[in-house]
Amino acid sequence: MDKLRKFPDSPLTNDEWRQLDQTVVEMARRQLVGRRFIDIYGPLGEGIQTIINDIYEESRFGGLSLRGESLELTQPSRRVSLTIPILYKDFVLYWRDVAQARTLGMPLDMSAAANAAAGCALMEDDLIFNGSAEFDLPGLMNVKGRLTHLKSDWMESGNAFADIVEARNKLLKMGHSGPYALVVSPELYSLLHRVHKGTNVLEIEHIRNLVTDGVYQSPTIKGRTGVLVATGRHNLDLAIAEDFDTAFLGDEQMNSFFRVYECVVLRIKRPSAICTLEETEE
Repeated sequence: MDKLRKFPDSPLTNDEWRQLDQTVVEMARRQLVGRRFIDIYGPLGEGIQTIINDIYEESRFGGLSLRGESLELTQPSRRVSLTIPILYKDFVLYWRDVAQARTLGMPLDMSAAANAAAGCALMEDDLIFNGSAEFDLPGLMNVKGRLTHLKSDWMESGNAFADIVEARNKLLKMGHSGPYALVVSPELYSLLHRVHKGTNVLEIEHIRNLVTDGVYQSPTIKGRTGVLVATGRHNLDLAIAEDFDTAFLGDEQMNSFFRVYECVVLRIKRPSAICTLEETEE
């Protein structure tokens, strides 16, 4: 919808609205981690507040017969309803800044919008990896039914690669043949950039040969932990009711307030396609 018609009281011109929306989208693309390996479902429409999620607790073989007389349905273990929350961050454009841009013929400074988009993107990744207790939404790091692997000390060269191989083997035994994506905390990510003992190659390069959907880091994963995921929409997807957008909230004390928002929820269909790398309790 044309933003000028949707928000007629906004101080922005049509070109400035386009610049604002472009700034928000570009910043979100740079910041988001989960969307780099999770399939998208939607957009469904901003009014959609809940969505159904079918959960499959185990992988099963298809049928085998000469004529195929019997049905071999893929059926979920259970079905749940998930709330789609609003993720948002607000910002302000000060009237003197707008007036200065008009007077001097300068473009508006959209730094505040970029910061709001970055905060919203961090919130999305936090929802993906850690879930939300308030809305009873599980994340990749805490969903029930996931696999776990107690990692060794990655300070020693070769241990990180060995742990990823072991976690991958656990997923394979559950019928998840990949491809895989790995996301770790920044602390662990830095430890991957060491020469793998006995070779002249960084350990992360050997890991990328196994984890072909990418090796990433996210500040929303704390401590020395991480997660290995068998990707694909049959395992999980991100349901989007409304993707990143910007709204004009109104004027207050001559300044203009805006909101960057989205409406998303993670649907984990096969918890067994997730293996978290856990710290050993001392």
